Amino acid sequence: MGTGELDREAHVAAGTEGNGGTAAPRTLAEALRARGDEGLTALLRARPDLLVPVPGDLTQLATRAGTRASVVRALERLDRFTLQTAEALAVAPDPAPYPLLLGLMAGDEGDADVEAALARAVGVLRGQALVWGDDDRLRLVRTARELLAPSPQHPSPTGLGPTVAEATAGMSPTRLQEIIAAAGLPTTHDPVSAVAALTELFTDRERMGALLDTAPVEALGVLDRLVWGPPYGEVTPNPAPPVRWLRDRGLLLPATARTVVLPREAALHLRAGRAHRAPEPVAPAVTPAREYRPQVVDSTAAGQAYTALATIEELAKEWNEGGPAVLRAGGMSVRDLKRTAVALETSEQVAAFWLEVAYGAGLIASDGEADERYALTPEYDEWLGLPAAERWARLAGVWLAATRTPGLVGTQDTKGRTLAVLGPGLDRGAAPEVRHRVLTLLAGLPAGASPDPETLLARLRWERPLRGTAQEQGADLRARLASWTLTEAELLGVTGRGALSAHGRALLPGAPAPGTDHPVPAAGHGADGHAQEHPDRAHAHGPAHAHASTAPDSGTFNGRRPAHAAVAAHAGAAALLAPLLPEPVDHVLLQADLTAVAPGPLQRPLADMLAVAADVESKGGATVYRFTPASVRRALDAGQAAADLHAFLAAHSRTPVPQPLAYLIDDVARRHGHLRVGAASAYVRCDDDAVLGEILADKRSAALRLRRLAPTVLAAQADPATLLEGLRSMGFAPAAESAEGDVLITRAHAYRTPARTAPAPVPEGPPEPDATLLGAAVKAIRAGDLASTVVRKEEPATGANGEPPRTSAAETLATVQAAAMTGSVLWIGYVNAEGTASQRVIAPVRVEGGFVTAYDHTADEVRTYPLHRITGVAELADDAT
Repeated sequence: MGTGELDREAHVAAGTEGNGGTAAPRTLAEALRARGDEGLTALLRARPDLLVPVPGDLTQLATRAGTRASVVRALERLDRFTLQTAEALAVAPDPAPYPLLLGLMAGDEGDADVEAALARAVGVLRGQALVWGDDDRLRLVRTARELLAPSPQHPSPTGLGPTVAEATAGMSPTRLQEIIAAAGLPTTHDPVSAVAALTELFTDRERMGALLDTAPVEALGVLDRLVWGPPYGEVTPNPAPPVRWLRDRGLLLPATARTVVLPREAALHLRAGRAHRAPEPVAPAVTPAREYRPQVVDSTAAGQAYTALATIEELAKEWNEGGPAVLRAGGMSVRDLKRTAVALETSEQVAAFWLEVAYGAGLIASDGEADERYALTPEYDEWLGLPAAERWARLAGVWLAATRTPGLVGTQDTKGRTLAVLGPGLDRGAAPEVRHRVLTLLAGLPAGASPDPETLLARLRWERPLRGTAQEQGADLRARLASWTLTEAELLGVTGRGALSAHGRALLPGAPAPGTDHPVPAAGHGADGHAQEHPDRAHAHGPAHAHASTAPDSGTFNGRRPAHAAVAAHAGAAALLAPLLPEPVDHVLLQADLTAVAPGPLQRPLADMLAVAADVESKGGATVYRFTPASVRRALDAGQAAADLHAFLAAHSRTPVPQPLAYLIDDVARRHGHLRVGAASAYVRCDDDAVLGEILADKRSAALRLRRLAPTVLAAQADPATLLEGLRSMGFAPAAESAEGDVLITRAHAYRTPARTAPAPVPEGPPEPDATLLGAAVKAIRAGDLASTVVRKEEPATGANGEPPRTSAAETLATVQAAAMTGSVLWIGYVNAEGTASQRVIAPVRVEGGFVTAYDHTADEVRTYPLHRITGVAELADDAT
């Protein structure tokens, strides 16, 4: 955007009418100045990038709203029909009256749906400062026009080409006269009138129709191929007669030496006045694929939620003593991911999802040591102590707000590097918004209905068409995020059988009621839940000022909700889920085949003990544990005695302890510790020298290189751990002992990282401002605008950048004292202790001790300023405030 455009759209001369004026705005800054505070608040909420930093006045706000980066971001958040409206304005004359825009959108025959939706679309564009001006002079901001208007390098989505005036720029006057003569028009005296005559012919439906009636059939076929775009075509130096007929009459104009273009006015006539081939004023409906009873959906989702918790706990058991190493570039290796997937009995992609969920919740992290590896965090132990429903709500809330995208694991980045699970490069700023929007659309279906994925993706493409064009790895990233959301929500238990569950709905504050396609707005609010007014003029009227919205809000959700809202949502979801989860049981069913059946989730002490004394054989609705000699020995190694195991099983079994199991425990306990292994390198001692003789005679002991030192002692050249493992493989049950001869108890040593903070989402753009920030920003902008546009009693020469004139200390003191006595209002320049210069509008109350106490109109409060920090002062007109 050039200096002239900034001056046209942002500069406001002194004396411009304010909010109370009725004159049509001449610039974007004037249009913003005419808005009420609610209109400015809505603009800053929809375009939060305009707040970074807070503009000093409305002129700065208008300038910032017209920058390329900000306009591109705003266009990306428009729905398809609103974007089509902006595209139509880009090919319309500037300014364009509302009826002309309606004709471009609805065509000559009209379209009731377009007419009903156009007012809303213009209101959205005007509300976001992409369009300004009254209905008889609608203006698209210059940057948006440059982005959306057609050009040879960037064809317009409308498929329209340049106007007659643009296409004939640089054409010789003689050639222009030949064209209008061939079109049946009288010759003119200058090129300007010739272009105007040709334009008038192409926009006159009757005369243009008569001209085309004389066209050869082949020429009409050429126009049919160009009419909906692209409007450019190649021609030879000696074109065919149909092309020559069109070129002679200006229906095809030269773009380059070998390219011709269909003028915009001619194309619009052939299109019956429509700028778009297929306007889409109504959002595509998301249709149900199947419907289930809501109770079935909730119970299915609750079962999957329980499985999700069990999977995270299984991962924790696998990593309890430390996880895999961290790659030098960050993340886990493919080999470690495969091992984790095998341990969790799932696919690598699903294992990556669970790892990312645990990582996002702060349950796992790298330990930061020299040989860095992943491990559980202290936060995991706190999480494990929560009720099951609260644990699930925390996982689901983290997933909903996370920008990390597990679906990208295994793909390559732009530099060809493979993206690793838990590694860098997995953040996608659009992920939280897509997840939230997908679940919101599911919430709008009838209770218990699962969506048709194709209609869901079509709806998302309609809501964000420009974002849908962002390609990653050859596919639409937004569509991939939506597909991953459906899969991940099912894994996590947010949905059941593809339909949103009741506890999943509770995670979405303001979700639509079942069977409605859009969020239910609060009274007096629009579809985005925010109060609406006419954006440019509080008392304006006209068809384009309606704001009844059928589209979602302008995209203010970015995965970040206030903490209190997130806590309330999690608590509500947990309360709905809790009754659906099975209660932990305190018993098992022991069977004669050395198995124990857990009829549900076990209470924590029981589960921990069984994990040591038995091996999990199968999982499902009921978990089956199997007792083996190795598992019993593991319990004995952990410090349990045979009597302890008998008492434990008798206390927690609803069936009598089977005799085979009792025999197994007693047999392993009798042999456990009969042999003792210590460090010599290593030795074996036993009170029964016949057992030692049996070991020496066994060929399998040759690798241990044993020799007898005494009748009850054998020495080995292997280390104690190797010796223990070797004797156990031979069928013995040795126990390790300390230097004092006591049995060493071996327990699994839990390893935890130091306290770690969970990874924060990497948002897309600035955060959504809250009501407090918006209110303060609007107040500051208004005050700064007052300081920059207020009328002074005199017009002294101002300082640089429109600052107050420099005054001496004596002049400053005299002026401030006089204002305090007369109650006048002053315009001052002020430099704070950090050296930041600003302008203030103050009403002095008291001057003493080198300080002035005054009511600051800029801050809307009474403040005290050191006189030596005031750089200049000027009186304001009596009615300036």
